[in-house]
Amino acid sequence: MPQIAIRLRDRISRFLVAQAEPQREALRLVCRDRSLPLIVRMKAQLELQKFPRYTRPVNIHNKCIESGKSRGYISEFKLSKILFREKALAGELPGVRKAAW
Repeated sequence: MPQIAIRLRDRISRFLVAQAEPQREALRLVCRDRSLPLIVRMKAQLELQKFPRYTRPVNIHNKCIESGKSRGYISEFKLSKILFREKALAGELPGVRKAAW
């Protein structure tokens, strides 16, 4: 049950980040533009700070899509290394073979 909650929270945060990203990028550009007056830049900075916590891209961590583990993550397959090994040995991952030399 906790793993379902972790995966659900991860999906929600990814959705919120994608939804708010254009607005955040526009405000960041206004904040960094030194040709604008200081008051305008400060207002943009305050607007950025009012965004909800889950809309920050820094809060997104790569997690396994099946187990929700964040460590030992293989990004190409979006799986943890344990599940990657199990699925590769079972032949469930296309193009993956056990190395033999």
